[in-house]
Amino acid sequence: MKFSVDKHEKYVLIKLHETKLNSLISPQLKSELILINTEGQKNMILDLSNVKYSDSSGLSSLLVGHRVCKNSEGSFILTGINEGINRLITISQLENVFTIVPSVEEAIDVIFMEEIERELKKEAK
Repeated sequence: MKFSVDKHEKYVLIKLHETKLNSLISPQLKSELILINTEGQKNMILDLSNVKYSDSSGLSSLLVGHRVCKNSEGSFILTGINEGINRLITISQLENVFTIVPSVEEAIDVIFMEEIERELKKEAK
């Protein structure tokens, strides 16, 4: 699997350099998402702008990313998805599960906004 990981203080940006997110790539992506999370990163942005096709196993790997971030009180954001992948997410009725934004810059803004919201909720308790 070809990908790049760009770690920042509040989030990690993972960019897939693959055209297909299928059963060949999905297990490696799941492992990488879990590994990044166990290293202490709770906010992840997954850039799928190079991915042209995904199947159900690819969708499964996205759900793993969502779950590990949610369980560590973080955010998992998808960006750069094409119409085909968007349709797969809609057909699977997961459009309300995933946070999907058009660009990496917007994903970063969402991460910082959600971090501020979590801090405010902690202070209110």
